[in-house]
Amino acid sequence: MLTKGIAYILIATLSFAVMNVTAKDISNLPALQVVFFRAFGSFIFIFPYMLYKRVSIIGHQPKFLLLRGLVGVISLATFFLAIQRIPLGSAISIRYLGPIFGAGLAAYFLKEKINKGQWISFAIAFSGVIILKGFDLRIDFISLGLAMTSAVFVGMVFVLIRYLGAKEHYLTIINYFMVISMVVGICSLPWWQMPVGNEWWSVISIGIFGLIGQIFMTRAFQLEETSVLAPFKYMELIYALILGYFIFGETYQPLASAGIILILVGMLSNVFAKGKK
Repeated sequence: MLTKGIAYILIATLSFAVMNVTAKDISNLPALQVVFFRAFGSFIFIFPYMLYKRVSIIGHQPKFLLLRGLVGVISLATFFLAIQRIPLGSAISIRYLGPIFGAGLAAYFLKEKINKGQWISFAIAFSGVIILKGFDLRIDFISLGLAMTSAVFVGMVFVLIRYLGAKEHYLTIINYFMVISMVVGICSLPWWQMPVGNEWWSVISIGIFGLIGQIFMTRAFQLEETSVLAPFKYMELIYALILGYFIFGETYQPLASAGIILILVGMLSNVFAKGKK
């Protein structure tokens, strides 16, 4: 049954996929500049709304909020660097390892348990990365390192959000991320390149679709249980593969495709294994 929550998560993942396509479309621009445009497009809408609703700007845990923002910037910047170098589907597939690193960090810092089914799913996902790297010659070790770094920091983001979730308003957490992203992006000002022609549409689209994705993702998790929505989050990869094929002409050899499928199977298995007692 297609509930409103599931419909919202499908819209959110499509929005994020389009955002990633537009980021790849302006791969000639510095990655931190793209991060700035991504954040600014959301900030100009979120910050006034927070003032209107009197949501705390500073929050109760500013140190952890700053850390979450910085970790998020590193994850997003390394991901944008990766998609500038390798096919979109490959970069997103590798970044999907984030929950694995998140589970490991949560086990250490938050004392959460990892069951046997999760360990098996992690092994399946990592085997997919090895196959993808081995049979897709477009993925060099630097690009793999960037995508893996993004995944590690995504895992850190998961743990920090889980820690902050009961202590801070979700808009406060998002706003810290946007502000820090803009500050870091401005620091790269000497290397900025002015967008020209159709690049302006891509720059504007990054902010718009990023904001749409955040809004619908938030609403989805407000309306539906996480266990129901989690598998649909991986639709972003399906969207990316389709868009990458039609827009950039990205195709995959059979064994490289098998690697992507293994990553997807491994991460979906983790979703279901995590729900077992």
